[in-house]
Amino acid sequence: MYEDIKKNKIKTGVIVFSFLLMITLILYYVCYMFDISSYVAITIALGFSIFSTIATYYNCDKIVLASVHAREATHEEDLQLTNILEALMVASGLEHKPRLYVMESSQPNAFATGRNPENAIICVTTGLLEKLDYYELEGVVAHELSHIKNYDILLSAIISVMVGFVIMLSDIFTRTMFRSSSRSKDDDNKGNAIILLIGLIFLILSPIISNLIQLAVSRRREYLADSTAVQFTRNPEGLISALRKISEDDSKLDMASNSNSYMYIENPFPKKRKKKSSNLFSTHPSVEDRIEALQNLK
Repeated sequence: MYEDIKKNKIKTGVIVFSFLLMITLILYYVCYMFDISSYVAITIALGFSIFSTIATYYNCDKIVLASVHAREATHEEDLQLTNILEALMVASGLEHKPRLYVMESSQPNAFATGRNPENAIICVTTGLLEKLDYYELEGVVAHELSHIKNYDILLSAIISVMVGFVIMLSDIFTRTMFRSSSRSKDDDNKGNAIILLIGLIFLILSPIISNLIQLAVSRRREYLADSTAVQFTRNPEGLISALRKISEDDSKLDMASNSNSYMYIENPFPKKRKKKSSNLFSTHPSVEDRIEALQNLK
């Protein structure tokens, strides 16, 4: 487990640097398209990229919560949920209790987010609270606690926000590029031309690159979180039953998007669940594979 935590911290650093570089090159290319001088373009691109990266790191949980319109859970309204978290804190060994949030949706689902265990959040849907029994809900909360303990949350939150940001940035500036009239420029600096070429490539391919990064990171961490959850609860049947119920539910989760779908315990798009999801473009391992892995833990 400690080896996986270390790897997740390293991955986070690499991914943050990759996105910073991608955003810098995209912005540099766009500045060049608008006839802004190279030095000014570099300054704008680097400044904006560094600022957006720092802002994302410290506000990733707030950004994610705002996107799903979640409310903070209370002991009075969500007694069972708060009691389950209290009981699991001892088994998890975590020193800081995550804040609990609830979002309105009939689809049973949940996710965890935050930059570290000291600033972690677990968010569940009202459908999860209504449709799962005590032990099933315990399995789901334990799964999300596992993401917090394993430092998956920082990785997933940063990727979710940055993927959405890069895709939005690429879309806006791709439209601008095609709408603007073609310009002819004399470039004496071959290095400058190479940077522009790389920026153009990132501008076009960044949505694909971003999605492949988030997909590659998300699948393996689900298996690890499942197994760690069982260590907390000592009850694999609770999580197995919860996964079955969640995967068989056809309700929609309107707040989910392509940039944050992989954060949830199960794919929030019911149509995509029906496909065998162990391929390159799946956000989650198939429920069948996850259940088989849990059964092998017995």
